[in-house]
Amino acid sequence: MATNPPTAVRPTPAPQGADGGERPRSAPRTAAGRARFSPTAGAWIQAGFLVLIAAIALVPLVAIFVGTFQDGNDVIRRGMTFDVDLGALSLDNYVLLFTDSGPYFRWFANSLLLTVAQVAGTLLVSSFVAYGFAMYEFRGKTLWFVMVLLVMTVPFEMLMLPLYVQVNDMGLADTYTVIVLPFLAAAVTIFFFRQYFLGIPRELLEAGRVDGVTEYGIFFRIVLPISRPAMAAMAILNGMICWNNFLWPLLVLRTPEKFTLPIGLNTLLTPYGNNYELLIIGAFFSLIPILILFLAFQRFFIEGMTAGAVKG
Repeated sequence: MATNPPTAVRPTPAPQGADGGERPRSAPRTAAGRARFSPTAGAWIQAGFLVLIAAIALVPLVAIFVGTFQDGNDVIRRGMTFDVDLGALSLDNYVLLFTDSGPYFRWFANSLLLTVAQVAGTLLVSSFVAYGFAMYEFRGKTLWFVMVLLVMTVPFEMLMLPLYVQVNDMGLADTYTVIVLPFLAAAVTIFFFRQYFLGIPRELLEAGRVDGVTEYGIFFRIVLPISRPAMAAMAILNGMICWNNFLWPLLVLRTPEKFTLPIGLNTLLTPYGNNYELLIIGAFFSLIPILILFLAFQRFFIEGMTAGAVKG
């Protein structure tokens, strides 16, 4: 039986250059050659970009801080600017705030009380509702949750008039109850907590039931402790909304002693005279509670927002 002769292996021709000559082979690429930027350089670029964004965001805050040392009329006339006469800066506005600010600190305390009460109530009620949607099966569950989603799409301005008429009919006008009560079951907060609770293993709940823990005990002793990031994120967001709430308290509050801080600061501008000094420094001091709230919960904020966005 005849066999075929072995086929000769032809050498790979060397690459030719533009002039027909042999082009030198390129050296193998190393790991250092493949990476144009080292990880350290990338980290520095990212950090520099974030510092630039933070500096841009802080410009208005620094401008209003500088304005607290200036005459209020000059600030309104010239606008917020860093081109100031250092010799004209003084602490007169701070003296005015702490000695002759009228009901400013009463307004501050009212806003602080309402914010704490509304945030605590909203977190408790909304987490209860979201826990039911996430962990239990009941008739009409999908329909009710769709209704919650529909409420998220309705602007508050559309609900404001019928809600105001209902408040007057119930005799709750000019009370703090009417500011807190209608917003305890916040649709956005319910949706966020529901998405977060869906990521909690059901085995934890079953283990609690086997150990004889009640349903309320499971919620308060098992679910809430592992939901601290979500609670912190919603505390910050709801706290900012409550603290800066202006329109609804303006409609229902009629007694000056019950005014919140945004309404009180607005009363400093009247047709008979404007207290720009107290308005500027009062607005600056109104930032302090929100800053403290964020610093207290900021280590949980990113974790809670991310988890609530991807669970479900």
